[in-house]
Parts: sequence; C-alpha cells; structure tokens
Amino acid sequence: MINNSKWKRIVIKVGSALIAPHKQGCSSHYLLSIAQFIVRCRTQGIQVVLVSSGSVAAGSHLFPEHEKSNIAVKKAMAAAGQTEMMATWDKLFDFPSAQILLTHADLRDRERYVSVRETVFSLLDHGVLPIINENDTVTTDKLKVGDNDNLSAMVAAAADADALIICSDVDGLYNKNPHTHDDAKLLSWVADIDEDIYAMAGGATSDVGTGGMKTKIQAAEKAVSHGIDTFIINGFTELSFNMLLDGKNPGTHFQPFEKPMKEDVHWMTHTSKAQGEVIVEDNFEIQLDQESQQLTSDEIVAVKGDFSVGDTILVRKGDGTKLAKARSNYSSCLLSFIADQDDQRFASEFQEKTGPIISEKNIAVLEKS
Repeated sequence: MINNSKWKRIVIKVGSALIAPHKQGCSSHYLLSIAQFIVRCRTQGIQVVLVSSGSVAAGSHLFPEHEKSNIAVKKAMAAAGQTEMMATWDKLFDFPSAQILLTHADLRDRERYVSVRETVFSLLDHGVLPIINENDTVTTDKLKVGDNDNLSAMVAAAADADALIICSDVDGLYNKNPHTHDDAKLLSWVADIDEDIYAMAGGATSDVGTGGMKTKIQAAEKAVSHGIDTFIINGFTELSFNMLLDGKNPGTHFQPFEKPMKEDVHWMTHTSKAQGEVIVEDNFEIQLDQESQQLTSDEIVAVKGDFSVGDTILVRKGDGTKLAKARSNYSSCLLSFIADQDDQRFASEFQEKTGPIISEKNIAVLEKS
C-alpha cells in the first residue's frame, strides 16, 4: 500500500505517445482516464500540476514528411501543435487551465526559477491547473532540458510536490525490456537508484517521444532526493490511476529520501547547469560547514569554459572526480588571471579584497563517484 493520504500536491507527466499516438493530431482516447484522475485528485483536495509532452507530435501532420527533419520545421510543428494540445486538454476539464512553456534557461537561472515557483503556486492557489511543457519553439541544444521526464522532476521539486507520477507505455521498470523478453519481471519498488537500476533501462520504445526508461529513472533520481514519492506507471490503462487513488501501487514505486536535500542544494545539484569547470588539486576537499572561503586561487589547477559572475560551475579534480557545483563569484576570465599568477601573495591579497571565489550558501557538495 502507498500512503496517498499525505499527498497535498502531485505532478503527473504525460508523454507524446498518449497525446498523439498516431501523429495525426491530438487524440482524447488515452487522455480521458488521465483527466478523470486529475479531476478526482482535485475533488479530494490534492493540487495537480500536469507536465505534458506532445506539441511536436500533435503538429506533425500539418507538415510534409520530407521536411520534418529540418530543425526550423520541427519548431514550427511544436508551435502549431501546442495550441491543439492545450485545446484538447482544456475541453476535458470544467475548470480553468494555464499554459507554462519553459526552457532549461528558465530553470537554471535562480531568479527565473523562483519566479516559476511563484507562478505555479499562484495558479494552484486560485484553482487553475498548470499545464507545463518544454518550449520547443525556441529551445536550442544549449537551452533545452531535452525530455519531459527530467523536466517533470525539476517541476516537481520547484512545486514542492509530494508525488511525481510518470506515465509510460509499460507497467513500470522491469529487470529487462518487456517488449523483447517474455521473462521480464516488474520491479514493484526501488529503494536505491544505482548502476544496476540504470542497467535495466533500455532505449525509447515509442517513435513519437524523446524519452525512454533511462530518462524516467533520471527523473526519479532527481525527485526522490527531494523527498518526492515517484511512480512509473502504465498511462495507457485506466486501472493504473484507479489503483493510485485506492492507495495501491500499479507500477514501480521509487522510495524518497528520508532526509531530502534542502531546496537550494537540490536546485544546484539537479537543475542548475554548470557553465564551466574549475580543476583543483587532487588533495582538495570541500566542506559545507566551512565558514571561511571554500576555495583559494593557489588550489586551482585550471579553469575551463566561459562563465560569468553568478553562473554555476563544476569543481572537480584532475582525475575527473566531481566535488561540487557552486555559484561562482568570479568570471572565468578573472579567475584564470589570478590562478595564473606566480606571485601567490598578490593572488591572496587580491582575493581578500574581492571576496571568496565560491560561498558556503551557494554550493552543493556532490557525492563521490
């Protein structure tokens, strides 16, 4: 049994295969049971945030087949399909909904991330259903999350959700691909997400989506570290949603951390994207409880990438060991300059005047791997 009585807010992620299974526009065939689940949750006092893929798949039929590999045409497909997708969802509800289109740039920038949180909270407080999708019309490789599984986990963390429900085309996570192995066994629950769990994930099984089981596990890893109950369920059957409401597990339940990461540390670890790297000496260690400056110029071996003051950077050793992600108080140009100084006294005095390279309040220490 699952303790859904404590759920005050949930995020449900619906993929392209459910929205537009034949790439001939949107279909309500599989969405009716999902919509009914959302309605029943709201009736029980559970706030719902919907992360919905499907804009590209929904707009695909409007463009010639030979042009669909063109990036500009794909963006046009997303623009055309987004309105149809929203209209399809809207007609399934008798309460208002709101469209929120995001890029990774909106989430990795702390100020914009907080703004997204506030918008979602305001919509929920006024009874409006937020429907969130990646803004495929404007995203580039540098700006996109890439799949809505990981986006849903970032949204769940931002929304302080109690549960994340990821809809799939199978019942959950199997020990091997159920589409190709008759003896595949369903894992009803996962306590720890490790290399063995990732090894069970195959590629995408849908030809209209961008994610597979691997991205769903990545999303689960992000969510459980925030203390969020996470489920991978079969979104094509109404039984899955009925079981959830009855307190039963219809798929794979990923157990949340007993001691979740703090909100700002979670954001730094799982949402903010490093714009550059600082390579440090092999004997360097970072501690969160250190009151003084965390890093000095004489401990820096190299600076990689082009970043500005306030950007997130990755601090790692030369052997690749990742130590921390942190907000840099220096630009890459200035940091390279002081790190290259032969006169360490000059570098130390310079740093004393300008302040620490990274601060305790803007750092997330990573687990050693």
